[in-house]
Amino acid sequence: MVDLEAALLAAHRREDKQELVRLYHEAAQHYEDDENRAAFYLTHAYIFALECGAPEAANLNRLLAQQGREVLQEF
Repeated sequence: MVDLEAALLAAHRREDKQELVRLYHEAAQHYEDDENRAAFYLTHAYIFALECGAPEAANLNRLLAQQGREVLQEF
C-alpha cells in the first residue's frame, strides 16, 4: 500500500485527475474488507471522475449506490 500512497501523492502533485480516478479506485478495491475505508477511496475516485468527465463516473456512482452511499445517477 505504501507504493499506492506514493503514487496517489505524485498524481495529486501533477494534478492528474484521470490517474487519481484509477488510483483511488484501486485503493478502494485494496480495502474492500473495510467498508468505510473502501467507500472513502471510492468516493474520491468518483469525485475526480466527475471533475474530469471520465467515463468511469457511471460505474463508480453505481458502486457507491450499491453501498447506500450515493444516489444512483443517470449518465
